[in-house]
Amino acid sequence: MASLAPRLDLRQSQSLVMTPQLQQAIKLLALSNLEIEGFIAEELEKNPLLESGGEERAPSEAPEPEAEGWDGDEPPEPVTADRLVQHGDGVADAPLDVDLVAETFHHDGPTESYGLDGSLGVSGAGGGSSEDGIDFDSFAGQAESLQDHLLAQAGETLSGGDYLIAVQLIGQIDETGYLTADLAELALRLGVGAADVERVLCVVQGFDPTGVGARSLAECLALQAKEADRYDPCMARLIANLDLVAAGKLQHLKRICQVDDEDLADMIRELRNCDPKPGLRFGAVRTETVVPDIFVAKRPIGWAIEINAATLPRLLVNRTYYSELASGPQDKTSKAWLADCLQSANWLIKALDQRQRTIIKVATEIVKQQEAFFLKGVEHLRPLTLRQVAEAIGMHESTVSRVTSNKYLSCARGLFELKYFFTSAIQAADGGEAVSAEAVKSAIKALIAAEEANAILSDDTLVDLLREKGFDIARRTVAKYRESMGIGSSVQRRRQKVLRVA
Repeated sequence: MASLAPRLDLRQSQSLVMTPQLQQAIKLLALSNLEIEGFIAEELEKNPLLESGGEERAPSEAPEPEAEGWDGDEPPEPVTADRLVQHGDGVADAPLDVDLVAETFHHDGPTESYGLDGSLGVSGAGGGSSEDGIDFDSFAGQAESLQDHLLAQAGETLSGGDYLIAVQLIGQIDETGYLTADLAELALRLGVGAADVERVLCVVQGFDPTGVGARSLAECLALQAKEADRYDPCMARLIANLDLVAAGKLQHLKRICQVDDEDLADMIRELRNCDPKPGLRFGAVRTETVVPDIFVAKRPIGWAIEINAATLPRLLVNRTYYSELASGPQDKTSKAWLADCLQSANWLIKALDQRQRTIIKVATEIVKQQEAFFLKGVEHLRPLTLRQVAEAIGMHESTVSRVTSNKYLSCARGLFELKYFFTSAIQAADGGEAVSAEAVKSAIKALIAAEEANAILSDDTLVDLLREKGFDIARRTVAKYRESMGIGSSVQRRRQKVLRVA
């Protein structure tokens, strides 16, 4: 029988502890270069020992830059989050109190690494200069919204009670320019007659842009046709039967509109020139340019791969300031705080260096696996999984997933998200090597783009043509890929081409 008395037992066990530093290193892997820039800005505010190293070092102080080549030998093993998990949190490691930009990673663009030996040049990054030029985007003013544009016109045209009604109407116009309110309910809420609301709405519908304030697509097109002085009885009947226009029933439309082929073609062409969503001209969301995190360039032998250093601030530990603070009088709390600041600064610089090396290693393997794509195009994109890359470079699959998240690669073929290079496999029709799903999508898009108006390709026909190209793919998969690319069915494409010819 077990004793119920209290006692002390000594047990020994092993466990993985996620220290704050390790959590930070893992978090940094998933951030893009621009997100890293914001993260560093926050750390600069919190830690007085960190500073942005914007000054260039003297040429005599900077040693020769490091270069790594992909010539069959394995590149040096980087210190990654995987290795940190295995060997601890790195607090006891020597601090990286160096100017990483000047001493190790000094290139600011892909062309600056040309001339280094080795077939696959690899350059890391320590940050870009703050003197890269004027950011003209920062001077761009906020675009005028549709509501402000309409209110300004209402203030110039209306007054008194009519202006108040117009303000309420304009407040119910959505971003596309359509009125979403019920006029009877609006009149009841304002305590005015429905006829007054209708009259003010007619005034609002005369504002710029033409077609604003419409309650339906037909009314929007009618307003634009009236503005162009083309709203005759034939055009009115055409606009009233937009469902027949969408279905491509031209013979039926000719009978309804009482026009011949030439007149109907002109009327459809005029409708096509109208704007179905006039409100989108105002207050459009500002388009943000995607900044690449990695540059890939072809060399005479192999590839040059490097981090985009222009988006990374330079980060240094201010040793002089630390010495001044450490030599002065301080109590136990101040001493512990200063030591913590130094440790955090050293760790952050180390983690950033580890991040760059890990990204370079993953990108190098992607280029190695997908070299045919960079040389010949999307048709030669190979099936690739995160596990394949992780096993090839000796990292965990989750680490590769974090590295490839929210990061973009720039090459001669364009700008691609790193996730783009990981695609599922489609079995080849001849039993040969499997092909990438992206290659199949590209083949489908090319076949549809080349089809004639009188020979629209059905999904079954596409399956046969793809099988001739060596792609063994089912009809439902063709339909899924076609819809994912925003391409309509054969019936929809036939209608579109009929209207285009008309």
